[in-house]
Amino acid sequence: MSAVSVSFRVPADIIIRGDPYINECETIPDACKGEMKCFNHYGGYLCLPRSASVIPAAETPIAPTEALNPCPMGYEPHRDSCVDVDECERDEHDCQPSQQCINTLGSFTCQCPDGYRKVGTECIDIDECRYRYCQHRCVNVPGSFACQCEPGFQLAGNNRSCVDVNECEMGAPCSQRCYNTYGTFLCRCEQGYELGPDGFTCKDIDECSYSSYQCQFQCVNEPGKFSCVCPEGYQLLGTRMCQDINECETGEHQCTDSQTCVNIHGRYQCVDNNRCQDPHVQVSDNLCVCPVNKPACRDAPFSIVHRYMSITSERSVPSDIFQIQATSVSAGAYNTFRIRSGDDNGDFYIRQINNISAMLVLARAVSGPREYTLDLEMVSVNPLLSYQGNYQTSSALRLSIYVGQYTF
Repeated sequence: MSAVSVSFRVPADIIIRGDPYINECETIPDACKGEMKCFNHYGGYLCLPRSASVIPAAETPIAPTEALNPCPMGYEPHRDSCVDVDECERDEHDCQPSQQCINTLGSFTCQCPDGYRKVGTECIDIDECRYRYCQHRCVNVPGSFACQCEPGFQLAGNNRSCVDVNECEMGAPCSQRCYNTYGTFLCRCEQGYELGPDGFTCKDIDECSYSSYQCQFQCVNEPGKFSCVCPEGYQLLGTRMCQDINECETGEHQCTDSQTCVNIHGRYQCVDNNRCQDPHVQVSDNLCVCPVNKPACRDAPFSIVHRYMSITSERSVPSDIFQIQATSVSAGAYNTFRIRSGDDNGDFYIRQINNISAMLVLARAVSGPREYTLDLEMVSVNPLLSYQGNYQTSSALRLSIYVGQYTF
């Protein structure tokens, strides 16, 4: 079978343009694939079936518009030499919008900006956070990255490391004391305050609500502390105890010259210097006697001595409160002691110690303010004087007992 020859007329305007001095069919390996044959043309080449032949189309003569460039590609003539063409400045490049055109001698290159890498013809953002540049947290952003610190820290001068923030110097919300710690801070309170649920605010501690034994009398809560106060007639002893003020010693009383000041718990009492009642007459301070020539003295104590004392309320019982002591005893006399008057409710009793002394005992707890006047009598019986027919005599101690209002 004879071969078939095919002819093609190729118009001049579809010839693949190239360097007019290069034969691409010789310089490009396998320029045409398969059963195609390479046909070189001025400024380009064609791939056609092997049985084809090329008949160039007639070209219409065109008057030359520009002179032939005698310089290599990427250069242009300037006077007597070739100078580089800045394709970037003339916008004669094919760089992507995301790329930067860099002019080179005879050509140009397309570079990606910092933070990007070139993949094919595109610029892809580099994830710098993969390389652990940051001490705490890394946030990737297009073309760059940013380091962030945990709460309580701030970026150091290198913008990568984190340093502790002293919140106490930066206006930490502690209401009283602030202590800086690594990465945070602690609020603490002054004595007498406690930290609130928010961890910042200090609230006053009501010490008085903790116990009724904080103060002997009354506890007064104050901001950050408490104080103890005493009732009228008392003064603070130390920080919590109350001590009776002896107005008789300090001169803070209003007793007259004819009266005696008697100090009692929380106050004082003015008593007359002469408290003797008929038929008794005063013979000295606090001593009254009953003359034997008065008929009324026959059944009355021969002598009455006035004494005064004060006790606190709710005193524990039984409690010894006053000792009676005979000042003179006749030879052979036998003495007994009793409460002659003043104890209508049986709040007291006498416990005789020996022949010349006895103890007044508080039998029941009593509350004040209250006053008792007890006649404590010593009855003396002397058998040696029985022949005179007057062998029994008595003397009394008139004891004024003032019960204070408080237990102290």
